Amino acid sequence: MNPPGSRLKSAGYLCMEESNVKTAGTAVADIEKALRHISGMIKQKGREILGDYAITPPQFVALQWLLEQGDMTIGELSNRMFLACSTTTDLVDRMEKKLLVQRVKDESDRRVVRIHLLDEGERIIADAIEKRRHYLRGILVHFNSEELQSLEMLLNRLQLEMHEE
Repeated sequence: MNPPGSRLKSAGYLCMEESNVKTAGTAVADIEKALRHISGMIKQKGREILGDYAITPPQFVALQWLLEQGDMTIGELSNRMFLACSTTTDLVDRMEKKLLVQRVKDESDRRVVRIHLLDEGERIIADAIEKRRHYLRGILVHFNSEELQSLEMLLNRLQLEMHEE
């Protein structure tokens, strides 16, 4: 005997709930819309949090890349942020004036200049991320532990699938 809903799934349908059967196309559209709305809300909250600091959202993104990847050249940072090198240079200039980053010569090739994250930049990232997590904790308090585990597993899987593409 087939489990409930298996024929629907094999016929191209996803069973969201027993009473709410959707086609795969409708489910994908709804998932895309939900992810877009969630992303927008998180981005908006992130901008509100950044209001406590003297940095712009693009500066925050640059600082995050430097924290995660280590020292980078302007070109490498530009590629990660999908910005023109000239735009990234201006961004780094402003962050350098605020003592968030520093340009340093590469030890193995003196022609190469890398952007190095300074303590103040690292402090701002850590503080802002903690505030974002606090916000998310306040939302997720309405989920039980099973829902949290499922959400985490599915989001990690989605991220992995997208990364492999």
